[in-house]
Amino acid sequence: MLVDFQTKNYKPKDTLKEVIEKKLSRLDKYFEDDVTVKVAMRESNDREKMELTIFLGGTVLRSEVSGKRGGETMYDLIDLALPKLERQIVKYHTILASKSKKVRQRELADTIKEEEKKTNAIVRTKSFELQPMDEIDAMAELEMIGHSFYVFLNKSTEKVNVIYKRNDGNYGIIEANV
Repeated sequence: MLVDFQTKNYKPKDTLKEVIEKKLSRLDKYFEDDVTVKVAMRESNDREKMELTIFLGGTVLRSEVSGKRGGETMYDLIDLALPKLERQIVKYHTILASKSKKVRQRELADTIKEEEKKTNAIVRTKSFELQPMDEIDAMAELEMIGHSFYVFLNKSTEKVNVIYKRNDGNYGIIEANV
């Protein structure tokens, strides 16, 4: 954490600067990279004022507190300003995480849409001669080859049939009319 002190009508002691830097170091846990905190301290006729400002890209986080001169000291003001700034940082990170989550969800939805747009293609074509057989032989052939269906020429009807295994374990036949 980099601290940039700016003063107006006020000359802070080195011990105050050290205390402020130490207290601001607790904000390091919120940032991966070094962040600069601008600490502005001002004194007017009857008031002391402290501003803590962090610039994060296009976002400005700021905490401003003041106290009566002779009442709150700059040591007291940092204790008032720091929790305000920390709440803003937590809120900022929460909003960023929410936006990031929405972006990831949108990207996932876009990916799913892209996958849905892809058309299924015929990737293999088989051709074979239909063997005339009865339904019992076709059932046996289906079991032997281990497929979910079997195409055959029905001996008794002389029509193309498809025999398939149903979910309930029984068999079904589809008869094609040409």
